[in-house]
Amino acid sequence: MLPDRVQRLFRPDSSAMQLASLFDGAGHELYLVGGSVRDAILDRPHEDYDFATDARPEAVKDLVSDWADNLFTAGELFGTVSVVKSGHTLEITTYRSEVYREESRRPVVEFSDDIETDLSRRDFSVNAMALRLQPGDSEPELVDPWGGLTDLGNMLLRTPLSPEVSFGDDPLRMLRLYRFVATLGFAVDPAASTAAAGMAERLEIISSERIRDEFTKLMVAPAPSEALHGLVESGLADHFIPEVPALALEQDPHHRHKDVLAHTLAVVDKTPARPAIRLAALFHDVGKPETREFGPGGVVSFHHHEVVGARLARRRLRKLQYPKQVVQDVSQLVFLHMRPHTFKDGWTDKAVRRYVRDAGPLLEDLNLLVRSDVTTRNVKLERTIQHRIDELEQRIEELREQEELDRLRPPIDGNDVMAHLGIKPGPRVGVAMNLLLEHRIDEGPYTPEEAYELLDNWVSDGLV
Repeated sequence: MLPDRVQRLFRPDSSAMQLASLFDGAGHELYLVGGSVRDAILDRPHEDYDFATDARPEAVKDLVSDWADNLFTAGELFGTVSVVKSGHTLEITTYRSEVYREESRRPVVEFSDDIETDLSRRDFSVNAMALRLQPGDSEPELVDPWGGLTDLGNMLLRTPLSPEVSFGDDPLRMLRLYRFVATLGFAVDPAASTAAAGMAERLEIISSERIRDEFTKLMVAPAPSEALHGLVESGLADHFIPEVPALALEQDPHHRHKDVLAHTLAVVDKTPARPAIRLAALFHDVGKPETREFGPGGVVSFHHHEVVGARLARRRLRKLQYPKQVVQDVSQLVFLHMRPHTFKDGWTDKAVRRYVRDAGPLLEDLNLLVRSDVTTRNVKLERTIQHRIDELEQRIEELREQEELDRLRPPIDGNDVMAHLGIKPGPRVGVAMNLLLEHRIDEGPYTPEEAYELLDNWVSDGLV
C-alpha cells in the first residue's frame, strides 16, 4: 500500500491524472519521476511535480497549452516544458540522457524513447524511480530498475550507473550528493564518495550560478555540518569555497574544537536555517589563517580577522554570483560579529546606538550569530558571553523606549543644511550631515535649533 500522499496524487480529479489523460489520449506515456516520487514515498511535502514522457517538447506544448493555467518553455532546449496548474508547477521532460563534454559548462541533451534509459541517467537511485500514470489503473505501477526503493529504506545515496559515469554526465551531482546528505540525512555510498574525491576538479566546468543554487539548498538544511565536512574531505570545497578547508589548519584556543573548521561547522548548525546568517556563520572566521600571530608563550591571536573575513566572504560570494544584497548582508555580519566582545565593561548609550546603526536590519541575525559563535567547553566563559548579549539586547530595548533608535538621523536634512549655510549641493553637505549624525549617535536626540547652532560652530571651526 502506497502512502496517502501518493494515493492523493492519483485521484481522478488530480492535476496529475488530468495530465495523464491528455497524454494517454494522444498515445504517449507519462510518469511521475525523481524527487517527486522519492518524497511521496517518504511522505514528505513536495509542492511541485516532475514528469517524464516519450513525447518530444513540441508535442508536449501542443498537449498542455489549452489545459495549463500558464506555460513556460525556458527549459525546452533541455527537453523540459513547465506548466502551472491550480497553483502547482509541473515540469514535463522528454526521456533523455545528458552528458557534459570535457570542457563544457552546458550538457549535451539526447532524447531517448524509454523510461528505463531515462532513469539510468538520473543522479541517484532514490531519484531514479517512476510511477506510471495510467488512467483507469487502481494503483500506479512503480518502475524501479536501479533499486531505489531499497536504498530509500536503507537511507543510502547511490548512483544508478557507476558514479564515474553519473558524475561525468553532470559534475554538479557531486555537490548534490552532499546536499542530499544535508536535506535527507542519508549516508553516502562509499563508491560515490571515492568517485567524488577523484573527480572533484570536474566541478570547475559547472557554472557559478548552478553551484550557488545547489550550495544554498545545502546550507539551509536543518543541520548541514556533516555535509559541509564531506565537501571538505572530498576536495569539492577546494573548487568553490577554498577559504573553508583552509580553516582546518588553524588552531583556536578559545573554542572547544581542535581546529577552526570544526568550530565553524558547529556554529553553522546552531544558526537559523536562512541563507544570509548561515553563510555568515560559514565565513565568520575565514580571516583567521591570514591574521594568525604567535605571542609570548606561543599564544595564538587573530587580530582583526573579522575585517579580513568580511573582504574574503564578499569576494567569494561575488564569484558565486550571489545577489548583491546577500553579499552585503553576509559581509556585514562577518565584519560585525566580534563587535559585542569589545564592550566588556558594559554598554553605554553611545555604544548601543552605534551598534544598532551599523547592524541596521541585520540586528537580530547579528545577535543570533554572536550567540551561536560560543562553542567553548568553559561554562563560565559561555555564561559570560551570553550574559553580555542579554545585557546588550536589554539596553537596546531600554533605548528604544526613550528614543527613535531604529531610525537614527539628525533633526534636519540636507535641504535644511543648504538653506541655513547658503550653499549648493556638494561634498560640504555630506560632511555636515555626517557630523550631525555622529552627534546624534554620541549624544542622543536633539532639536533642530541645536542642530543649526552646531552647524554655525563647525563652520567657525572650519569643519564644514
